Amino acid sequence: MSGWTPASWRNLEVKQVPNYPDQQALKDVETRLASYPPLVFPGDARDLKAGLANVARGDAFLLQGGDCAESFAEHNPGHIRDFFRVFLTMAVVLTHGAAKPVVKVGRVAGQFAKPRSSDTETINGIELPSYRGDIINGIDFDAASRSPDPERMILGYRQSAATLNLLRALASGGFADLNRVHEWTTGFMKNSNWYPAYEEVALKIDEAITFMNALGLTPENTPSMRETNFFTSHEALLLGYEEALTRRDPLTNNWYATSGHMLWIGDRTRQPDGAHVEYFSGIKNPIGLKCGPSLETDDLLRLIDKLNPDDEPGRLTLITRFGADKVSEHLPRLVQAIKKAGRTVVWCCDPMHGNTVKAANGFKTRPFEQVLAEVRGFFAVHRDMGTYAGGVHVEMTGDDVTECVGGVSAVTEDDLKSRYHTHCDPRLNATQALELAFLVAQEVRNQRPGQQAQSA
Repeated sequence: MSGWTPASWRNLEVKQVPNYPDQQALKDVETRLASYPPLVFPGDARDLKAGLANVARGDAFLLQGGDCAESFAEHNPGHIRDFFRVFLTMAVVLTHGAAKPVVKVGRVAGQFAKPRSSDTETINGIELPSYRGDIINGIDFDAASRSPDPERMILGYRQSAATLNLLRALASGGFADLNRVHEWTTGFMKNSNWYPAYEEVALKIDEAITFMNALGLTPENTPSMRETNFFTSHEALLLGYEEALTRRDPLTNNWYATSGHMLWIGDRTRQPDGAHVEYFSGIKNPIGLKCGPSLETDDLLRLIDKLNPDDEPGRLTLITRFGADKVSEHLPRLVQAIKKAGRTVVWCCDPMHGNTVKAANGFKTRPFEQVLAEVRGFFAVHRDMGTYAGGVHVEMTGDDVTECVGGVSAVTEDDLKSRYHTHCDPRLNATQALELAFLVAQEVRNQRPGQQAQSA
């Protein structure tokens, strides 16, 4: 990494950058951020990388999920707790059904910035900058709100710190205790057709805990029964923010992004010679790379050579996002290229972004059946090619929203206007998320023994 610094990305073309009207104010904010404490620590990022290395070997499974874009308005303990509760519910279904450890990574405590297909938006003849997430500008359609404001990075940092504080307390303070598995379901989820299946899983866990207690293993003397490891992740879109929070680890002398445990490069910013790839090439966190239909095989191999030249297990997760109708067309060529090159990656399915449509009433939505179809297609390709389907990456919430149509909760297009709360893309509600978890658990269980993520 000769010549790399946390700021070397500034010498290259950068995509999806907001046009801040006051550059001096931007520099002042970045300088302030650089003096703030880290949000996460390198040792925790290394722990996550070790867990992802187990996924790459086929010995664990990755569950990654959370808000499409966190908002300042929804920052309250109830929202965070409900998300974490649904996430734990999904994880326990996967752990029990797949009989494998689940590496738990949230899209939370930093998932503020969003890429946009256009720099501007026009409504009723008025053209303003596009909304790019609360860390950059406001969602209200007026000139003051849409003007990029660097002070929002300070607000994003403080919200991330507060969110992490609560998540750490929930993960280690007894909320994740397996004895509370019956309490994790939210009230409206009890009306789901999947609720009896979840209760059956919970009863089996109760029986296992009773047996372990008889052997002298209790939550008091076995921390893994009352605590869980939970990590955070986000798309590192705003490179000035990331640079300010990049710190050298005194133990290893390596550079780490301390804004989150895992960062990923989006489908719009993965140019091999671009600024985002340059920044990611120097940090030692586990990283993700979104892979859409436009990703050419040669470019993928170039990206892997730059992002993981030492082929370190757990370093790189490929997050595929094709759409239900394209996964069987595009995924096999990427899998074949990785197998031929003998590279070690985690294969993870994002079944959300390729299945976004506009309903007749104008709401952006995602048909739940298409989400399930892409998951099934993802697993089918890996079964056919003898590789390991290692994870899912979903946009979901613990709130009872009506944003994705379908599922056993039977959300219709007419229902979308009822509880459509997202600031950007539609999310699965808790019932839909639980339904997805049961499907994924079945697919993981049906993988052939010995399937691996790297070359066969």
